[in-house]
Amino acid sequence: MLSNVSFRRPDRAGGVTQTPFPYQQLFILALCRLCEPIAFMSIFPYIYFMIGSFGITDNEAQIGLYAGLITSAFAFAEFSTGVLWGRLSDKVGRKPVLMAGLIGTLLSMLVFGFASSLPIALLGRALGGALNGNIGVLQTTVAEIATEKAHQPSAYAIMPFVWSFGSILGPFIGGALAEPCVTYPSLFARGTVFDRYPFLLPNVVCAMILMLGILVGILFLEETHQEKKYRRDIGLEIGRRLLGFFDLCGRRNPPIKCIDANLEESRSLLEDEPPPGYRTTEGSPRYPSSRSLSPAAPPYSRSEARITWARKAPTVGMQKAFTRPVIVHIVGFGILAYHTMSFDQLMPIFLSSKMSKESPRLPFRFTGGFAMSSKDEGVLMVGQGVYSMFAQAVLFPLLARRFGCLSIFKLTVIIWPLLYFLVPYTVLLPPRYQTFGICFCLFWRTTAQALSYPPNNIMLTNSAPSMLVLGAINGVAGSTASLCRAFGPTITGLVHSRGVNIGVSGLAWWITGLVCIVGALESLFMEEPKVESCITDLIDEEAIDDHAMINPLSINAAIVAATRPGPIGTDGLSKGPKDPLHPSDEHTA
Repeated sequence: MLSNVSFRRPDRAGGVTQTPFPYQQLFILALCRLCEPIAFMSIFPYIYFMIGSFGITDNEAQIGLYAGLITSAFAFAEFSTGVLWGRLSDKVGRKPVLMAGLIGTLLSMLVFGFASSLPIALLGRALGGALNGNIGVLQTTVAEIATEKAHQPSAYAIMPFVWSFGSILGPFIGGALAEPCVTYPSLFARGTVFDRYPFLLPNVVCAMILMLGILVGILFLEETHQEKKYRRDIGLEIGRRLLGFFDLCGRRNPPIKCIDANLEESRSLLEDEPPPGYRTTEGSPRYPSSRSLSPAAPPYSRSEARITWARKAPTVGMQKAFTRPVIVHIVGFGILAYHTMSFDQLMPIFLSSKMSKESPRLPFRFTGGFAMSSKDEGVLMVGQGVYSMFAQAVLFPLLARRFGCLSIFKLTVIIWPLLYFLVPYTVLLPPRYQTFGICFCLFWRTTAQALSYPPNNIMLTNSAPSMLVLGAINGVAGSTASLCRAFGPTITGLVHSRGVNIGVSGLAWWITGLVCIVGALESLFMEEPKVESCITDLIDEEAIDDHAMINPLSINAAIVAATRPGPIGTDGLSKGPKDPLHPSDEHTA
């Protein structure tokens, strides 16, 4: 796939340089991505209290179960439409699907904010999951932007980094703005809409952030699909005009007229119509329909070579797309999603639960939590997010370049299960050590997540037999993860409810640890693929470079010269000039 082949350009010294890191587009994609974790994570600090405000139960175990249902509603709906969104992105492009996902998330936040009962809350979360297929499309977009193997660790760490940053802002917004009439009585009076809907304000703020992300994406995000990236993008043209108007990037952006001309030429190539200035030359036996350029035509460019070769690139069927390595990485992705989401579900409940007054009966029979407020939980999540940003941006790329993705992934998932068996016992620590115990567990979990998700995504991308079906592969992977995220909180909530009732509050943690052990065993079947594996069946990179460097003017001149009668040689044949493309042929028919 040509849009995923990094063309090497000779430098002035005659050497070969790598393509620069695609900071600009990854930054814009990150701005669009930032909106989703803010919206998704903002509900966790107040979900426990929101369910209580519905008045359906006072039982802590039942509250945990309903919280799991609300969390699972999003994931179940996302699972049901994830493959469809992935396939749709292969047909219409990545950008429209990404923007549709943000719009769907915005609508779901407003519905959730106005929820005054459990069914409405479930509907709001399900709506966001059904209309948001970005989990797989984002990975595909990153793969199509970062095409150099040296760029992959840093590029694939950006989206988790953004999620970590969003996981700071989201809980902070949710915890600080929930129930504003109670928290800020001088600013929000009783009897207003925020009193009737005490959890509306954080959702409105998240909706405004989503609107900003949608605007940035429409104006500045470029399409990355190899066959759709050359079509006209009105939103992108408006964004460039705005940048030109404010003179922010005047030196880096070409004039709008030149951009429009290039878009028209690219579109005509994609539609198999000859661009202006091209004509067909007849009369050459070797080249019966060779193209030549008029004197006013622009020189042959690499972008034209990309379009021409993209049409000739063979496709890979859906059945052949899901090879054994691809399936193994998708299964590993699903297992990761199951137990990490279960952790996210259990930890807020564990922190919010009341302290137990009963004496523990070790090793397994004990209950209770830390009775933390939503603000205290928000502070912990902020600290977790700050460290996660460091782990994603610095720690993972450093270790990935040193030891490789597969080694890091295996080591992480092998030692991860121990965490789930230790977390419940932190409640038994002396009070002065409890905060340290909680922070240590969150540190462990954050490090493990930073060293597991990006390597799995990189290995899944590099395992794809063709980049042309990467959208579908990531769609299936995203749907698998969504299904596991749906079952994770639901099953965990049921098990937690049962465990509390029988006096074993750690039951859900330990069963989740068993699932994590399954993931550790599954990782033994993984193999680190070569980054070239996804493009070798499609195209020869050197052939593309050679093809792109050939000037059609030279070809046309050679053809004309070869057909002219030259001096008569000793063998009685015309000694025309040698064909520069076929130097072994002395004569032209």
